[in-house]
Amino acid sequence: MSTSIDLFDLSGRTALITGGGGSLGGAIGLGLSQAGARVIVIDINLANAQKVADNIKANGGEAYAFAADLSTEPVVEAIFAKIDEIAPVDIVVNAISANIDRYPPEEFPTSEWDKTIASDLTSFFLISRAAAQRMIKAGKGGSIINFGSIAGVTALGRGSVAYGAAKGGVMQMTRDCSFAWAQYNIRVNSILPCQFINAGWTSFMNDPARATLVNRVKSGIPMGRLGNPEEMVGPVLFLASDAASMVTGVALPVDGGNLAMNPGGSLDW
Repeated sequence: MSTSIDLFDLSGRTALITGGGGSLGGAIGLGLSQAGARVIVIDINLANAQKVADNIKANGGEAYAFAADLSTEPVVEAIFAKIDEIAPVDIVVNAISANIDRYPPEEFPTSEWDKTIASDLTSFFLISRAAAQRMIKAGKGGSIINFGSIAGVTALGRGSVAYGAAKGGVMQMTRDCSFAWAQYNIRVNSILPCQFINAGWTSFMNDPARATLVNRVKSGIPMGRLGNPEEMVGPVLFLASDAASMVTGVALPVDGGNLAMNPGGSLDW
């Protein structure tokens, strides 16, 4: 007899994680593997992707690592040619968040704008399109999960204009694709994280010169802290699994309450 826990079982499915070599990708990859999925990790840095794949395998899972810049169509098609030899993709987690140089909007170079949009939006579209083409042909449906950001909903400042535009685009792309592909039982959703602990934020938190920034960021998160990578596993597993079989087109904040709080809000009367 099946139980509600079975809804989260990903046995026999293949999950592709782009930008998967970082702290979030590592936690998500291991979590999806432990739910039964075969995991394919793609990162621009092969060593980082391989580290995540090796950890999955060390914990009894099946994983593969590839290096690629996914912002151009020929590269995406070449990567999918390799993936097609492994297994059909059932789950896509687009989690690329490229390192970018930051400038005020009035000084933002076109070259940096183009690079950011290519990495943080175009790559999501190219991967989603290639995966959806194969899912439609296979006729089994699938789940695509796009990482947006609180920066795609509200302005963070600090030179984030291109990043915010890209992440806002990810949200709208998610809505359009969810509408177009619902007829094929392909669910498309987005996740909106606040700041999560990674190498960069760990460095900031250990740097007294960054204390003002760190405290400002924490003050915008009602839970009073940055997220831990492992806290992203549950939301992704939910959206990837049959537990979310009627969920598509949503933008799910995983942000400790950031987007629920008005900038002028206070618990003090």
